Amino acid sequence: MIKRELYLEKLRPFIDKPIIKVITGIRRCGKSELLKMVRKEVVERGVAEEQIVYVNFESFAWRSYATAEALYDYLDKKREEAKGEKLYLFVDEIQEVKEWEKVINSVYADWDVDVYITGSNSRLLSSELSTYLAGRYIEIRVFPLSFKEFLFFKNGDKVLGKTDILDAFDVYLRQGGFPVAHINSYKDAEIYQLVSDIYASVLLRDTIQRYNIRNVDMLERLVAFLFDNLGNCFSAKNIIAYLKNQQRKLDYETLYNYLQALESSFIVYKVPRYDLKGKELLQTNEKYFISDLSLIYAHRGYTPELISGMLENLVFLELMRQGYIVYVGKGANYEVDFVGIKQDKKVYVQVSYRIDSIETRDRELKPFRLINDNYPKYLVTTDSLMAGNIDGVECMHIADFLLRDI
Repeated sequence: MIKRELYLEKLRPFIDKPIIKVITGIRRCGKSELLKMVRKEVVERGVAEEQIVYVNFESFAWRSYATAEALYDYLDKKREEAKGEKLYLFVDEIQEVKEWEKVINSVYADWDVDVYITGSNSRLLSSELSTYLAGRYIEIRVFPLSFKEFLFFKNGDKVLGKTDILDAFDVYLRQGGFPVAHINSYKDAEIYQLVSDIYASVLLRDTIQRYNIRNVDMLERLVAFLFDNLGNCFSAKNIIAYLKNQQRKLDYETLYNYLQALESSFIVYKVPRYDLKGKELLQTNEKYFISDLSLIYAHRGYTPELISGMLENLVFLELMRQGYIVYVGKGANYEVDFVGIKQDKKVYVQVSYRIDSIETRDRELKPFRLINDNYPKYLVTTDSLMAGNIDGVECMHIADFLLRDI
């Protein structure tokens, strides 16, 4: 078991505190292993095994407890066995339990208990927890492996040289970050088969079944559009027109419901535009990114024309991992790929596949010159020679950016 230290650091301050810990993320991103890691740390703090209750609704073995009444009765029995000692409750994939929120609300309110739950549907958890437990829970969003975690998975604490890091980045770009793809030595084709199965499960269980979607063909065409337009700004009108060209008709309300379902299951993330001058959100022409690049390869194979969007996708996910709320920056007549905001911090990031001329470099730097503040600015590229500081902008290879604390 390799520790996901990034997330453990976020969880540790809340261990044994009277607040529900909610761990969310796409299936197979590592939530279950993280739950086990927290459980192990609780035991190392001196908690007896009989005080710990672990339930995994991914396993068929727990199917008879997948109702509120059955789960509550089981937990109540475990509480009696603990003989008045504090209970530590770990529940994996809680959304599989009908009316689960009533159970969690009851045990939280009535017992001496420390609660940890995971789920693969963001809106299901947030809406129902907000109804019952507003202000009494924290959410920790888990992503597939970062590049830093990928290197640790492959090499442990071994110090790597620049060439090795760049070679590893090329592998990471192709293979993605689902942990299951890296716990053994697999070829690319084998990894894509694994990821294809993950994608099919997420699409079926967390999207189609969860939201009772009948027109599966239309949903898959929508996914194909989002994948093909990775890193591009577009509107609902663009999607409707695309589907119309394919002789498919979809109304706006259904489209928004489909997009919401895909976001809820963590297949895609919507990134709104941010008016850099007015400091407000714009309501049209968002970008969409995906939870892991391997989903594209598993879905449609390698597509070189998407490389710019893929690089943007990696940067977006890294900013999210590091706790930033991420926007597309829009000025009067210019755009910045990303504006990341975290409390009183702000960063601007431009992503360019290659800087192969002075004209390209100046074009990418121009938006930064029009931003009148002193927050950090980064130009990220795959050009190894493009490194250093130009007019206050840090220019670096994307592998270096992904390994940095921003």
